[in-house]
Amino acid sequence: MPAQPPAPRRRRDPERRIAEITEATLRVIAERGIEGLTHRAVADEAGVPLGATTYHFAAKDDLIQAALMLAYERYAAMLREWVAQRPGLSVNQLVVLLTDAMMGAFGPNRAYEVVELELYLAALRRPALRPVADQYTQATVAALLPYVDPLTARAAVAAMNGLTLRGLAAGEPPTRTEVEDILRRVLTPNPAFPAPPAPPAPPAPGAPPAPGD
Repeated sequence: MPAQPPAPRRRRDPERRIAEITEATLRVIAERGIEGLTHRAVADEAGVPLGATTYHFAAKDDLIQAALMLAYERYAAMLREWVAQRPGLSVNQLVVLLTDAMMGAFGPNRAYEVVELELYLAALRRPALRPVADQYTQATVAALLPYVDPLTARAAVAAMNGLTLRGLAAGEPPTRTEVEDILRRVLTPNPAFPAPPAPPAPPAPGAPPAPGD
């Protein structure tokens, strides 16, 4: 009986392997935190040889950067979908919906939020991560711009970042009423401050130029 030809070797897919390792990195951080992240832990979680993790990600910081970028891409996609499904919101509606999201971060979505926050705070001591961390803020501000002016959007993002950090790190998260009150104060124009002057209307066609033009 003739010998059977050897089975063709399965070609490795480096992009798939990188994706598997990055996903495993997120899971390890969720379970052990940044300090518990090692190449060995990621390899075990991904079910790949240790050499595969060190080949694609030479240093621990490379693993963290890949995980942060993946988390950011998912966050940005979620924000785009959120805005697309809500083309018009009043300030009160925006306050209620943002509060819903934040209370979820302190409850059923806490584990996911903790991973995101750990990755974000990793940029404190890792300058290479700061451009990706900046994108989180930029994406959140952009998501609020269909509803409020740029300065109000930046103020709201700063308030939400502070509330999230406090809610995840403190013994007790803020109450729903407290979150709503803070966001409403930030997002509602203050009547005590005069509105900025409106820009001058363009001259009608054929009108003589104004003095000084």
